[in-house]
Amino acid sequence: MNWDQVKGQWKQMRGSMKEHWGKLTDDDLTQIDGQRDKLVGRLQERYGIAKEDAMRRADEWLKAQTEPQHTGSRHL
Repeated sequence: MNWDQVKGQWKQMRGSMKEHWGKLTDDDLTQIDGQRDKLVGRLQERYGIAKEDAMRRADEWLKAQTEPQHTGSRHL
C-alpha cells in the first residue's frame, strides 16, 4: 500500500489512524484526507515531535497497514 491508495481508501483508513493516534481529532482527520504531508504536520502539532520523527511514524503506520496481522496461531 502507498499514500495514493490511502487517499483513495481514506474513509476506511480513518478508523485505523484514529485508533493509532488518539490525539488526532475528527477535524484533523478530515483535514488530513489521506495526505502524508498533512498527517506529518498534524502529528508534529499534536505530539510535539520533529518533522523527521513524524514522517518516520507515518511511514511505520502505513507499513503496518499492509502487513498481514499475526493471530498467534501457527500453521504446520
